[in-house]
Amino acid sequence: MEIATLAKALAIGVGSIGPAIAIGMIGSKAMEAIGRNPEASGKVFVPMLIASAFAEAIAIYALVIAFSIK
Repeated sequence: MEIATLAKALAIGVGSIGPAIAIGMIGSKAMEAIGRNPEASGKVFVPMLIASAFAEAIAIYALVIAFSIK
């Protein structure tokens, strides 16, 4: 029982590190682009949201895997 709990914690912990870094970098680069060219904020915003959603989906996959461990 304890090993399964540890496996679940590791699965979600390790599986969320990459998406967390990716979302931070996406936001950072988007804010940098908007800071350099404020008129382009509309063109930067939608791709930023789409990329963040894809990165968040990876974390959700890790959560599903963590729930499937018995």
